[in-house]
Amino acid sequence: MRKPVVALLGRPNVGKSTLFNRMVGKKISIIEDTPGVTRDRIYGNVKFKEYMFHLIDTGGIDLADEHFNDSIKMQAELAIDEADLILFVVDGKEGLTANDYAVRDMLLKSQKKVIVVINKMDSKLARDNMYDFYELGLDTYIPVSGEQNEGIYDLLEEVTKDFPEIEEEYEDGIIKFCVIGRPNVGKSSLVNAIVGEERVIVSDVAGTTRDAIDTKFRYHDHDYVVIDTAGMRKRGKVYEAVEKYSLLRSLKAIDRSDVCLIVINAEEGIIEHDKHIAGYALDAGKAVVLVVNKWDTVEDKDSKMKEMKELLKYEFQFMTYAPIVFLSAKTKKRIHTLMPEILKVYENSRREVKTSVLNDVIRDAYALNLPPSYKGKRLKIYFSNQASTQPPTFNIQVNSKGLVHFSYERYLENKLREAFELEGTPIILQFKNKGEQ
Repeated sequence: MRKPVVALLGRPNVGKSTLFNRMVGKKISIIEDTPGVTRDRIYGNVKFKEYMFHLIDTGGIDLADEHFNDSIKMQAELAIDEADLILFVVDGKEGLTANDYAVRDMLLKSQKKVIVVINKMDSKLARDNMYDFYELGLDTYIPVSGEQNEGIYDLLEEVTKDFPEIEEEYEDGIIKFCVIGRPNVGKSSLVNAIVGEERVIVSDVAGTTRDAIDTKFRYHDHDYVVIDTAGMRKRGKVYEAVEKYSLLRSLKAIDRSDVCLIVINAEEGIIEHDKHIAGYALDAGKAVVLVVNKWDTVEDKDSKMKEMKELLKYEFQFMTYAPIVFLSAKTKKRIHTLMPEILKVYENSRREVKTSVLNDVIRDAYALNLPPSYKGKRLKIYFSNQASTQPPTFNIQVNSKGLVHFSYERYLENKLREAFELEGTPIILQFKNKGEQ
């Protein structure tokens, strides 16, 4: 199901990043604690009441500066292009500036819905300046203080009040999987090889695919939908130069999918951008398959396959549970190995574990390896049950969740994976104090 996209725009130093962190609900750092996952600061997922949406943070737009950074302008243009709604952030303390008018004109051309967010309203000066911003001639104004966390609830209510009800596009039982990866790894060729006909434009030029393309097909008497994710929508080097923004289209496809195929180019090997994309599939809780494409170009395939598997396990330490498929979309060699893996990880993501069996496994794991004590206290586990699927999520009642060390959580996860068929799917352990809902 597609999540709406909201973009934060405005001139430099108006507090966009502070607002971004407030809305997302945490500080997004460049490197997260999960090994191997590097993060840009520009993307976040916001959950408010029953709504969820993507939030984009952009660099400050200074159209009045003749040395204005072209890449920031490119990013802003692409963010506007992708957004369903734009939050135009202005500085209440500084008041209305000529650059605000210039940004306003840029936004009016987009014909997108715009909310003016008057930030830094925790000062008297900002309150005196507030009504000057109505001269921008836009419809909706929300005063906030990102620094003091004031007005954020009202802003989120305004953002979500006109969100459309998005219905499922396909009937129940149809497995949807997306093909994600950086430009020119062979995503469109892989889609064509899977469905058996030339439905998607294939080119050596990175960014040929303009938008996400759904293709419905049958395999072994079952219906599937494969979603080929876009490279760049608009023509020209402006969009090709901001490759990381193609992630946004990947995010949209990930939301709508049950399984994500993360495509790696065997000729070029693994780069950081591959891990960016895989990290978003992990964040979304989707089942995954790592697909090493262009395997026909590799010499000494047997020894190289062993090397590549070891390298993938090392580089993708945050999803060592993902199965790996080696194939060539161009020659269709080993293409037959892919669909069984997609079906397997889909079924594993929907796996339901009986409560009695789950508790037996957790109890045995606990007895086999007692958690270390901390200040004379030791973690105790009382009861476990499965809360949901896709991904499998387990509630574990304990005496104090503050005693759960990361390494012990990883140990329990590994024991669950040993006991149950969970290859290809992330699993979530939710530790709760006894009596906590």
